[in-house]
Amino acid sequence: MSNVIQLLPDHVANQIAAGEVVQRPASVIKELLENSIDAKASRIQVVIKDAGKSLIQVIDDGVGMNLTDARMSFERHATSKIKIADDLFSLKTKGFRGEALASIAAIAHVELKTRTENDEVGTCLKVEGSQVVSQDACVTPKGTGISVKNLFYNIPARRNFLKSDNVESRHIIDEFQRVALAHPDISFSLIHNGNELFQLPTTNFRQRITNILGGKTNEKLVPVEEDTEIVKISGFVGKPEFAKKSRGEQFFFVNNRFIKSPYLNHAVVASFEGLLKDKSYPSYFLYLEVDPKSIDINIHPTKTEIKFDDEHALYAILKSSIKHSLGQFNVAPMLDFERDSELDTPYEYKNKEADVPQVEVDRNFNPFQSENNYKAQYAGGGNYQKEKPAEWESLYSGLQSESEPEVDLKQIEFESEEVTGNLFGAKEEQAEKSTFQVQKKYIVSTLKSGILVIDQHRAHTRVLYEELLKNITVSSAVSQQLLFPLRLQFNRHEVEMLKEIKDSLEQTGFIFSEIKQDEVEITGIPTLISESEVEILLEQLVADFEKDVPDNGFSQTDLLAKSLAKSMAVRSGTLLNSAEQQHIVNRLFACKEPGLNPFNKTVFTTLSVDELDKKFA
Repeated sequence: MSNVIQLLPDHVANQIAAGEVVQRPASVIKELLENSIDAKASRIQVVIKDAGKSLIQVIDDGVGMNLTDARMSFERHATSKIKIADDLFSLKTKGFRGEALASIAAIAHVELKTRTENDEVGTCLKVEGSQVVSQDACVTPKGTGISVKNLFYNIPARRNFLKSDNVESRHIIDEFQRVALAHPDISFSLIHNGNELFQLPTTNFRQRITNILGGKTNEKLVPVEEDTEIVKISGFVGKPEFAKKSRGEQFFFVNNRFIKSPYLNHAVVASFEGLLKDKSYPSYFLYLEVDPKSIDINIHPTKTEIKFDDEHALYAILKSSIKHSLGQFNVAPMLDFERDSELDTPYEYKNKEADVPQVEVDRNFNPFQSENNYKAQYAGGGNYQKEKPAEWESLYSGLQSESEPEVDLKQIEFESEEVTGNLFGAKEEQAEKSTFQVQKKYIVSTLKSGILVIDQHRAHTRVLYEELLKNITVSSAVSQQLLFPLRLQFNRHEVEMLKEIKDSLEQTGFIFSEIKQDEVEITGIPTLISESEVEILLEQLVADFEKDVPDNGFSQTDLLAKSLAKSMAVRSGTLLNSAEQQHIVNRLFACKEPGLNPFNKTVFTTLSVDELDKKFA
């Protein structure tokens, strides 16, 4: 029997490894940025074209590599970060596996230019599909520049699975922001298709957050500081009133490495208990420093998951430190039985004696001095008794003239206030009673064959969805002008998203007078919503687009109509009068698809007389 187990060739093994390490262009950005940081760079520039599908270029001013290191860097499991197994438990670098460059070179055209400070000339290396095509000496500044072109050129299936440029560029921006937030001591820049998206100078943590998310973010932050033997916590949490409908602004950094941890996220949310609105999520930027020996990073290919030795203690410390910060900065109420120093007597008044207030009084003043009859009326010492007020009938005495005959009110006929006839006939009365509401959630209407039960929120969502689709695609909706412009604050990422759907929003009735980097000014809104609901509606819209970013124009319009309809529809628990109930029922059955809401949920159900009879059988 022949042998069936064979050793895979290196280029096949590299492609398999690339499937874990490189999932999309954003994965390449992450790996190259981390390599630049490990190379002790102080300035990193990222250039991308076509959302990274055509070009990804990362240039740094780090220590660089000599000729031998440049060749070795593309070999599997070749790394300068660790040497022995024990080094895995004391990691102070981003990378350690030595798989990133080998995986990237297996599925793309890679060009490497690098030079150390001591070398006069640098090295230029070109690799295509794990094969070294050329190796030359070149003139290049100190540091390393890597260009990755034609990603997944030899794996067409993976390339076809990539999303649109808008989707992939958002993933790239997310990875860029995570690395930039973790290292404010490094200068970063990001250029996409010739447009500079970010230019981040060297600064502190707070200023870096503000530079990335917008200038208005600074007033929303509450500092968090805690230093214990287990963990040192620093960073910021957002004030409860600025909580968002999405989880976009939530960042955990452990030893300057971005991680995802549902367990620690629960600790943060628990510390905001009672302060957040329903379905709102707090913003936080928290930096945790722990002993490298107490964590295990090597449990996931992307290194975004970490195992802690004592998660329970970390949970308790994180929760209490955030609660303390919210109370300390008067964001949340807290009980403090210690003496408040603000209530102390100031130093300059401490040894001073209290002065008796001086009050001047005119002792010769007599309020009754001007009245002449005072002595005559009260000097006799007789008992003074207040006159009894007259009865109310005396007010009308003498009004009736003697010449006018007395009118008998009983003989006068007045017009009856009660309307005896029915202006709309019996049909209107029947229409008013044809629907009624159950539990402020369902509308019940009668049918010839039984009864009809309608979910009011789903029904109204369906009605608005078809109306919004018509407004966006066929004719624009009516807009109501605002007396004062409405200014809403968003971060750069959200503003870019609103710019993409601006034209469609204007078709629904919104009028944007100005869109800045971190602010949107609105002068007109749809007639179906009130001014107080605009901010909530747009936040929900941005959150929906972040969860399900559309690939083309049609799906973008569909998602926009779905999100707006869901936010504008009448909620369960809202009391409706008979006219409103009848309006929803009539509009629902004028829709093209009344049986399902835009999210394919059942809108109504019928209960026939036979089914009712069976209930009582």
